[in-house]
Amino acid sequence: MGRSRGGLTTKIHALVDACGLPIRLKITEGQAHDGRSAQDIIDTVERGDVLLADRAYDSNVLRQTLAARGATANVKPMPNRVAALRFNRRLYRKRNLVERFFNKIKHYRAVATRYDKRDDNFLASIKLASIRIWLRFIESMT
Repeated sequence: MGRSRGGLTTKIHALVDACGLPIRLKITEGQAHDGRSAQDIIDTVERGDVLLADRAYDSNVLRQTLAARGATANVKPMPNRVAALRFNRRLYRKRNLVERFFNKIKHYRAVATRYDKRDDNFLASIKLASIRIWLRFIESMT
């Protein structure tokens, strides 16, 4: 847990697939930079995949790592970049799938109110909520 003026804070990082189902989950301190924590969460991104991420994940290192794997980064560039990078706005709209995932896990009280004070217990709560989302998806497919 990170400490700020508002109290203890935590960020949840998620990698979701094209259906909005979680693939990788990670929590970091609230004051930690998003771009630095993305390196170990993108291990499942492979050749031909497109990573959609918000501005917080805009970094040259992330783009180079994905390019070395044969994947593409469609990340909205930070407004203070000297040379603005191009990105596909139409494809960027699909990023709402991860926002929908965050909305779904916030319906679980243990995640929304953060009852657990230990980070490993909180991550377990997030994973349990994610499992229920997966199960709901699988049930709707059958």
